[in-house]
Amino acid sequence: MMLEVAEKRFGSERAAQPVEWLSDNGSPYTSKETRDFASQLDLVACFTPVRSPESNGLAEAFIRTFKRDHVRVNPLPDAPTVLQQLDRWFDDYNENHPHGRLGMRSLKGVHPRNVTNRRLSGPTGATPAAGTSHWRT
Repeated sequence: MMLEVAEKRFGSERAAQPVEWLSDNGSPYTSKETRDFASQLDLVACFTPVRSPESNGLAEAFIRTFKRDHVRVNPLPDAPTVLQQLDRWFDDYNENHPHGRLGMRSLKGVHPRNVTNRRLSGPTGATPAAGTSHWRT
């Protein structure tokens, strides 16, 4: 999945510059193999704080909304069909979906620049992967 995202987003097997890959602390994400592979793609592994209900709540709210507004209302016969639609769904979420914490405005309405290219790390409380002493930008 990481390789496919890098190829689709950056047009190559590596990011043009280091990019943070935020995940929770589940073993599939924190394993040495996953972190090493991310590094090869120039993705900087970052993890949500342990026992952080706020960051977990934000992620779960996003997933719940995304499933409600896109996944459950579209025919999804197979993985390729889902993958073909993801970009459009993310664009819709960023450009049109009203967010309660933003006064029922969309992300684009609050941040008119291309929100998909914004770096949204620090305020999330995310921490760089073990072994890194600073954020790479």
